[in-house]
Amino acid sequence: MIITVAARDLSAALGKMRFAPPVTHVYNPLDYAWEIHERYLSRYGSSRKRVVFLGMNPGPFGMVQTGVPFGEIAAVRDWLGLEGPVGQPEQINPKRPVEGFACARSEVSGRRLWGLFRERFESADAFFAEHFVANYCPLAFFDEGRNLTPDKLPAAEQEPLLAACDEHLRTLVAALAPEWVIGVGGWAEARTREALGASNVVKIGRILHPSPASPAANRGWAEAASRQLTELGIWTN
Repeated sequence: MIITVAARDLSAALGKMRFAPPVTHVYNPLDYAWEIHERYLSRYGSSRKRVVFLGMNPGPFGMVQTGVPFGEIAAVRDWLGLEGPVGQPEQINPKRPVEGFACARSEVSGRRLWGLFRERFESADAFFAEHFVANYCPLAFFDEGRNLTPDKLPAAEQEPLLAACDEHLRTLVAALAPEWVIGVGGWAEARTREALGASNVVKIGRILHPSPASPAANRGWAEAASRQLTELGIWTN
């Protein structure tokens, strides 16, 4: 499958990159959690989609643990029906252990995102009939216990990283042929516009990021995201 091969290629390309302090650890779930990620792609990404939701990069208690974008444990296990062994990064961050599906911490962003989809579509198969969820960058960066997002990296380190992720996004969009790519947050939307260029035929929009660090998201994220998707004409009331 094209997107499975593309994910493998992206993982290999990013695995060769090195990042200087303040980055102390880099996790690549496409490597140590490949078994679950491959099953996610095979089960839910094997057909054309109308809408692709695009996140930024893995969260420490989500995709870092499960290999699934926004991969909050309960949502991945109980709604997506995916579970299994997860390996370990090459260099383990003692302040951010990878416990796989035994992780007791909840990824709030993932709980909110998948919770909205579950409430609206009931079954995962119904949601994935027309939708898909991906991350722009599959790497998680840490400054000891602190999560670093890709936009905080120095420009010299961002350039090759973004180039590889842009290429992967173009391959993903070509394979899934969506009508819409929706950035989950402003950065993901901006990267989509940069990667696909002005001549692309895909419509691009965004929804509010569900992070608990966002005061707006804490005031009713599901309602805000649903309203944004309705205003774009993607969902109907």
